[in-house]
Amino acid sequence: MNFADLGLSDKLLQAVEAAGYTEPTPIQAQAIPPVLMMKDLIGIAQTGTGKTASFVLPMIDVLAHGRRRALMPRSLILEPTRELAAQVAENFEKYGKNHNLKMALLIGGVQMGDQVKALQDGVDVLIATPGRLMDLFERGKIMLSGCELLVIDEADRMLDMGFIPDIETICSKLPTNRQTLLFSATMPPVIKKLADRFLSNPKYIEVARPASNNLSIVQHKVAVSSRNKREALRTILRTDNVTTAIVFANRKTTVRELAKSLKTNGFSVGEIHGDMDQSARNAELERFKAGEISILCASDVAARGLDVKGVSHVFNFDTPWHPDDYVHRIGRTGRGGAMGRAFTFVTPEDAEAIANVEKLTGGPIPIYTLGGECSATVEETPRQQDEQREERPRRQARAPREDKPRRERKPRVEEASAPVEEAAPIHQETLREEVRSEEPRRSRPRREDARRDQPAREEPRRDDSRRDRNSGGYGGRRGQAEPADDGWNGPIPGFLNVSALN
Repeated sequence: MNFADLGLSDKLLQAVEAAGYTEPTPIQAQAIPPVLMMKDLIGIAQTGTGKTASFVLPMIDVLAHGRRRALMPRSLILEPTRELAAQVAENFEKYGKNHNLKMALLIGGVQMGDQVKALQDGVDVLIATPGRLMDLFERGKIMLSGCELLVIDEADRMLDMGFIPDIETICSKLPTNRQTLLFSATMPPVIKKLADRFLSNPKYIEVARPASNNLSIVQHKVAVSSRNKREALRTILRTDNVTTAIVFANRKTTVRELAKSLKTNGFSVGEIHGDMDQSARNAELERFKAGEISILCASDVAARGLDVKGVSHVFNFDTPWHPDDYVHRIGRTGRGGAMGRAFTFVTPEDAEAIANVEKLTGGPIPIYTLGGECSATVEETPRQQDEQREERPRRQARAPREDKPRRERKPRVEEASAPVEEAAPIHQETLREEVRSEEPRRSRPRREDARRDQPAREEPRRDDSRRDRNSGGYGGRRGQAEPADDGWNGPIPGFLNVSALN
């Protein structure tokens, strides 16, 4: 089958042939005829299957006849991101060059004045993101009552980004007798409910199982610790015959840091994420398409709709949080019949996320083993770290008793420090006996006699000691040194009292 068999006009066939295409993809072959017949359509197809051309081509022929009016676009295409909208606009320019159709791009991040002027002149095709369209509609700068054809592209992505309420509002402002086309990679219940509400007896087309594997992409997962992700990425970039690659991360900050790290290591790198304005994002994409940079670090803002020829590799530096995003990310390679490779870095924390991805894609993803020193670093480090974490509490638990005795009390009473170190913790009575055992063997009263407090039998020094103790403790506590040859055998000073721990 070729494009001429689908009922397209000669002018359109010439543009398709000039673009280098001769045979339609499955989604194009099944979708173009019913669109030309003005039927509603639900198209389920994964990214990279030529889905955009399946509605752009028939729309050009459908809109070839008619008159445009100011502020009233004849057709409307809703896209979830600016990049997707710009991609669709490029398709209209490429295939509609032989037709007298006027197109306008209505997206955020650019000046609104030029967009309003284009609407005032009248447009046949309006390509918009929901946010900017609602903004202009509320300002009274656009009317939707003249729209004959509506396309809701990447409907599941619209759901993820929270645009479904806006889409419902937009659909309610459109004529009820319009033609509606809905395309999605998956069909969750919310999207099915949306289709049941706003589509009339639609033609249902499914060219592949939702979010199924693309056979032209060789997929791998790499077991790696978080701290070794960058090293693993650099290793594969240097050893796997990478010509051009897109590296996806879950967070904008990760994208910025990763791009900076790769530049430092000598790679030709660009970046694209939501914190960049539209002109900067477009500039980075043009550099990537022109081959000025070979690696593009991106957040999920670039995961869908980007059609860059010759992308040999896709890297999921972070395992996607949503399994649908995995399919759309790796769909940036293996396009147009070419083969591609996709690597996903999986840390122990990503176990649940990668399990959901494998459940969606229908099978386990093969494990890629890095060779050389990087393999040892990636595979052994997590286990070694776990062992170290288990050993550290045990060492710390022994430290107070074995390595750090009560050294802060040592300068106060030198003679009593050694028994305290050896016997701690013990009862007070036991400690008193051990202190006496270290004194010179000489005639002294029994312990029972010492407790009777008989002044006639005690030396004046011991009376002073007792007075010091009764007045608040031993005199050394006030900075007075005890004589070295003292035969003191009285009760233990108050500051040396040790309570039993066991």
